[in-house]
Amino acid sequence: MTGQRPSQMTREAFVRRFGAVFEHSPWVAEETWDRGLGRDADDASGLHARMTAVLHAANRERKLDLIRAHPDLAGRLEMAGEMTGESTREQQSAGLDHCTPEEYRQFQALNEAYRKRFGFPFIMAVKGSTRGEILAEFERRIDNDPESEFRGALREVERIALLRLQDLLPESGRD
Repeated sequence: MTGQRPSQMTREAFVRRFGAVFEHSPWVAEETWDRGLGRDADDASGLHARMTAVLHAANRERKLDLIRAHPDLAGRLEMAGEMTGESTREQQSAGLDHCTPEEYRQFQALNEAYRKRFGFPFIMAVKGSTRGEILAEFERRIDNDPESEFRGALREVERIALLRLQDLLPESGRD
């Protein structure tokens, strides 16, 4: 990381740097900073623990809003170029920008069925996964009960956040 450690940043600088860790939800970074940051927040795992504590303390509606802020995988936002840079890079790393027409149709059908069943998009930390692995996970999870899938979506959101933090911070920022 270049610049200051998270524990030394102003609120404005912290939110600018870490506000996108949770998709379209800078409130997580804002509340994390507001709670105070110690040196344990200067590496990816320490900051992740503090940020997920804020997420865990949020009410269900706020958590649901955060889940709904995520784009569909290989979805229309991706095709229109309207996703965040972070989501675009993550989906590209899994090859979702190179779907065959058949794979694209599969993703669209699964996205639609999943949203209809659960009321939010399918969330998976796709970095390092293949299109086939993602489709298999999609098909496995679509039959889950709504509460299990809500909890699973939050776990995936947390995993995505950790991966993003690992890209932003060294694992050990403590001297």
